[in-house]
Amino acid sequence: MSKEKFSSIGGQAVIEGVMMRNSNLIATAVRKPNGKIVYKKTIISKNRNILSTIPFIRGAITLFDSLVLGVKELTFSANQAEAEEGELSQKEAIMTTVASLALGIGLFIILPSVVSSFLFKDNKIYSNLSEAGLRLSFFILYIFLISFSKDIQRVFQYHGAEHKSIYAYEKQLDLTPQNAAKFTTLHPRCGTSFLLIVMFIAIIVFTSLDFILPPPSSFTAKLLTKVVLRVLFMPLIAGISYELQRYTSNHLDNWFIKLIAAPGMALQKITTKEPDFDQLEVAIVAIKVVLNKPIENATEIFK
Repeated sequence: MSKEKFSSIGGQAVIEGVMMRNSNLIATAVRKPNGKIVYKKTIISKNRNILSTIPFIRGAITLFDSLVLGVKELTFSANQAEAEEGELSQKEAIMTTVASLALGIGLFIILPSVVSSFLFKDNKIYSNLSEAGLRLSFFILYIFLISFSKDIQRVFQYHGAEHKSIYAYEKQLDLTPQNAAKFTTLHPRCGTSFLLIVMFIAIIVFTSLDFILPPPSSFTAKLLTKVVLRVLFMPLIAGISYELQRYTSNHLDNWFIKLIAAPGMALQKITTKEPDFDQLEVAIVAIKVVLNKPIENATEIFK
């Protein structure tokens, strides 16, 4: 059996393709409507890497960085996958991302906090428990509902292809669709698992805040303070969650660590689907590009 190697490579599914990233390079590979594969690579500035090496800070930096870079790569993938329908502008992509981010903050952070505050005005323990339950329920329900969309199902298949190709690299196998197909679509360093860890860390941090800080006298001020603090403390929660996921993904041979990682792995059964060989081929192109390996079955796009 091949030896597993530590991987700094991560990625995400995009429209009809996969984005891969290592410490200094990003590559996005997309299959065009005519069946051909194209890819674009971007060199990451070394200045980005300085902050991304500091524990508990790098999680928030990586999350913000991924959001900014993700907009560019999603724009590229959308324009390549749907070229005949007119190109999506960078401004349109940014506006869509901002709207999605605002929706996420409103639905998963603010709404659970507001509802739980009204339900349990005088009981901090019940209020925080109900807030955590609502936040987790909204998150899982949202993922479950969007999974019925055919377009989202395609993205989830590419998500599975991303994980499988990373596994092939980590096991030091030849990077081929056939080798990647052998592996599971579930990966411990997945963004889905990260978001679930964020949910659980948020319970601890938010509950601690409510008990440590003196509450304002009026209910309105108390509610406003609660909501603002939850938004402001998200970078800290992201930083803690990043370190926890990083540690657990490298210690899955420990039964207790495996238990901690289990909920996130289970949730990936919704967000990843079994890819076909064509989708695996696209993921393999992306991972080869960030490894500076020769590419023979795809064309580079310079833009």
